[in-house]
Amino acid sequence: MISPSVAAGQGGGADGSGWALRAAAHLLALPIDRAISTILAELGELAGADRAWMFEYDESLLRFRNTHRWDRIGVSQHAEDVQDAPVTMIAWLHQFLVQGQAVMINDVAGLPRTARSLKAEMLRRNHKSVLNVPLFHRDVLRGCIGFDATTRIRRWEGQAIDTLFHCARLIGLARYSDRSTGDTARVQAAPGPLAPLIYLRMQGRSRGIVPEEILGLRAAGDYTDVWLIDGSRLTDHRTLSIWAGMLPKATFVRIHRAAIVNLPHVEVLDRHAGRLRERWELRLRTLNTLWVVSRPYRAELRARLGV
Repeated sequence: MISPSVAAGQGGGADGSGWALRAAAHLLALPIDRAISTILAELGELAGADRAWMFEYDESLLRFRNTHRWDRIGVSQHAEDVQDAPVTMIAWLHQFLVQGQAVMINDVAGLPRTARSLKAEMLRRNHKSVLNVPLFHRDVLRGCIGFDATTRIRRWEGQAIDTLFHCARLIGLARYSDRSTGDTARVQAAPGPLAPLIYLRMQGRSRGIVPEEILGLRAAGDYTDVWLIDGSRLTDHRTLSIWAGMLPKATFVRIHRAAIVNLPHVEVLDRHAGRLRERWELRLRTLNTLWVVSRPYRAELRARLGV
């Protein structure tokens, strides 16, 4: 039996179809992770939420992590806290998600004793109201998308729930179907153990990425431009020196005081002599721009590449 402070639904109404079309357009036009982030930002604004987010389970449904997030300007960010977290943290909520139910927590402070671990975590993040909609694909629970209210108690019902259900179905289809074989009914293998994520800190949103997704990074004043394998370039609100301390030393190498690259993605190293001195440049996989290798960093790069 669900607590009176919570409303559950199965979705399926038609009210969210207009926003589902917008979501489908994003999923067709953009790389999948950028599309999901865009959808969450638009839905969060539409619903008057303070946060919109998505988390995903591992294949065992025993751990989860926040992978995409939009935060209204001025709202504190906690995405880094939810990385490889045990499902026991959200056990009370999880019991409804696995049944395909949306859960509207109108007043987090009123959650029952059986949800005390979830209540404590939500209050720590200043949650007042939360809407949770499960994300399934081919009857497999993959994750959850939803809204948070942090400034006042809110109640999302009807159209908001239907819209999230429509968008969750589309995201599940786009993210987990093997479209490369033309078989959209064929589900990709369930995700394995959760790889550690690095969370990009951007204006109003966070996005979790595995280091392998990063092609290279360049300093942009007090910020850092990050190029990803999906072709996107994002600006993180931290300096390159901070990034240098977070990245795995085994695969990342500095090539300039203002640039770091991911070695497995180095496609070409061009060492050519100019009119006055030798110039080194490299090309990263999927990028057309050349990255300059400055003299102090050439020896290490050459040794790491084995050339």
